[in-house]
Amino acid sequence: MHVINRLVTVLLALLLVACGGGGGGGGGETATPDPAPPPAPPDGNDAGGGSSGDIDLTDACGVPTQIDFVEAVTDSWYLWYDEMATVDKSEYDSAQAYLDARLEPLISEGRDRGFSYMTTITEDETSISSGAYVGFGFRTASEGSRLFIIDVFESGPAWAAGVRRGMELIAVNTGQEFETLEALSDREATNEEIFGAPEVGVVRDFRFLQAGAFIDLTVAKAEIAPPALAGEPLLLERAGLSPVGYLHLRQFIDAAITPSEDFSSLADATNLFKEASVTDLIIDLRYNGGGLLRVADTMMDLLAGIAATGEPSYKIQVNDLHPDFNENTDYWGLFDALPETFSPLRIAFITSRYTASASELVINGLDPHVEAVMIGENTYGKQVGQGRWDMHQAIEGLERADCDVALRLTAFELVNGENQGGYHQIGLDGTGRFTLCSAKDDIFSALGDPEETLVATALSWFTDGACPQTVSAKRSWPQARPRAGLPPWLAAEYIPERRDDNLR
Repeated sequence: MHVINRLVTVLLALLLVACGGGGGGGGGETATPDPAPPPAPPDGNDAGGGSSGDIDLTDACGVPTQIDFVEAVTDSWYLWYDEMATVDKSEYDSAQAYLDARLEPLISEGRDRGFSYMTTITEDETSISSGAYVGFGFRTASEGSRLFIIDVFESGPAWAAGVRRGMELIAVNTGQEFETLEALSDREATNEEIFGAPEVGVVRDFRFLQAGAFIDLTVAKAEIAPPALAGEPLLLERAGLSPVGYLHLRQFIDAAITPSEDFSSLADATNLFKEASVTDLIIDLRYNGGGLLRVADTMMDLLAGIAATGEPSYKIQVNDLHPDFNENTDYWGLFDALPETFSPLRIAFITSRYTASASELVINGLDPHVEAVMIGENTYGKQVGQGRWDMHQAIEGLERADCDVALRLTAFELVNGENQGGYHQIGLDGTGRFTLCSAKDDIFSALGDPEETLVATALSWFTDGACPQTVSAKRSWPQARPRAGLPPWLAAEYIPERRDDNLR
């Protein structure tokens, strides 16, 4: 009988998604201890059937073994393990299909919306730690049947070609001539046909509309690691008072702490704000779907590490099969003052339906220690995080080179230092604990522009201590052209910390 002899991948190791990373102070860089390993997978005589039995290591990565591996981990560590479906393993031809079947009750009600999935170690380490992908380097959003650029990555080819926020994508030349998005939709062109395969060097000619003029630009795909901070941190001047600090954080990735040359870090931002005696701070998380817990932990240290030194910033809660885990402070985040830490008195968080996971954690974790408000829209509502289990570490004698297979599994939820959470599926505003000043994203204004609707709303809140009645945008979203049967590439489903189909 084949058994999993060793499952050494730490449940809450440094690569946890959404909330990935080690707990403790000092910026969250402390690795967490190993939890107890899950039970060995059943043998071929169990009621589920389909087990692999004794396994030749040359075929240790086969589907039957993967399914045994998934079964063992989910039975022990899945957050809602007692609500999983009972299924016959022999009926499934892939580990992902088996996983989906077991989690179907949770998936169908939206508690686990694609958060648990099979992946590879290589892909996971690339996407989660750096956000790297192959593409043009811009993010889109749809309004009816229209497609707009809402963010362009400064390190990517689209930025170099002149693509900017607020442009409307009108037509694409896929190889012969320009076709409008409407025509492409009518003939049911696929996402890959329109935007090309995810391969370096794939070229597309794009036709954009900007300020009433058509602009044709040619862009070739490249491997992109988007800067964590969009542009530079800013000081927004105001008469007779210290400036308001502004930073836009795209994702909780390692580049937020150790950026590549020419880009800013969170510490660079807080140093700037400290030197300028900033007391009021805008943190723009409108497109931030989460990332690494260790980065979120560092961000909280930089913002409240002095005021709350030694107090918990978050606590990790796992299922009741591991009762000692939740009370182990080694798995908590603790506020720690770093050399770059400063102490804002008020923080306005710009949020939207794309604001999720680690973003929500930071808002929830800082709330007991700083006066905070949300500007924009309610958040996504993802209070859970995923652990990664590497299959090669579960089978004695198997090397990663032989088996680059991993499982991302929803294994824990997070609460703040006062044990407050309760926002899964309903967003932070749904808890009733936060003030939300409702306002719409003004995609035609640059990020950080004091006249952009969301930034202007935040500035008004700082001035008046209350949400403004109205904040007029320079330009609002255009009237949509409603059409039935929009293609999936136009209005892509958003799942935090998964491959976002709105990234091009």
